[in-house]
Amino acid sequence: MFIALIKLARPVQWLKNGVVLAALIFGGEISHLGTVETALIAVAIFCLLSSSVYTLNDLVDRDKDKQHPHKKDRPIASGRVSPGAAIVMVFLLLGVGLVAAWFVNLPFFVACVVFFVLNLLYSFWLKNVVIVDVMSIALGFVFRAYAGALAITVPASKWLLINTLLLALFLGFGKRRHELIMLEEGAPAHRKILDKYSPYLLDQLIGVVTPAVVVLYMLYTISSEVSAKLGTESLFLTIPFVVYGIFRYLYLIHKEERGGSPTKVMIDDTPLLINVILWLITVIFILY
Repeated sequence: MFIALIKLARPVQWLKNGVVLAALIFGGEISHLGTVETALIAVAIFCLLSSSVYTLNDLVDRDKDKQHPHKKDRPIASGRVSPGAAIVMVFLLLGVGLVAAWFVNLPFFVACVVFFVLNLLYSFWLKNVVIVDVMSIALGFVFRAYAGALAITVPASKWLLINTLLLALFLGFGKRRHELIMLEEGAPAHRKILDKYSPYLLDQLIGVVTPAVVVLYMLYTISSEVSAKLGTESLFLTIPFVVYGIFRYLYLIHKEERGGSPTKVMIDDTPLLINVILWLITVIFILY
């Protein structure tokens, strides 16, 4: 039972909450120990909130997950965790997370509440509205990045928020495409919104977002405003890593059909994982 509850929390997906640290890294605050501690607490809080959201989603989608070739083994869908236990877990994780957020600061607490409300709307409504479903997921990442800035009381960079939004859209549409291709005729039975999509439409959406991600990141790295704020003009050296990462992910989507979970793809695909690590090391080296 305990192992099933841990699996229900999806600790592997906590990697997504690394976005909370973006303001710490790009805000030049990583050398301040107290600020780093606050940022790590913020990440832990979002891990609790995210797990409450994952548990809620699994609870709502338990009947549909039973029809999915992989999700049927999830704790609630497989019957290892009862709906009652899942409800208790949702409130426990949410309560601890919000209480901890209150002690960070009020703006951060409000951001956490809005993050959960957005996910609540997604679980019961927005996930059934075409395109808005993916945009809602992307906004969840934007709130993570914004909340990270609020936690350590640094200005939230517009460049950071826009780049986060575009990258999340890219990954979100890629995930929808993978679901549609993998489940084929049974896709709408698993996720109702997939009936509104087609591989061609998703390819068009990905085709629009992909260049936007690359171009916006390039503009960010060469912006005189950003260079003055960060104290360096060398951030452009990280562009090759971003371009390769985007291209590698597109390859995995179209040739290996592995776009289901961006987090799992990154962990399982060695070239992509190494690329992300090298990008992070290069960023830190340039900034610090």
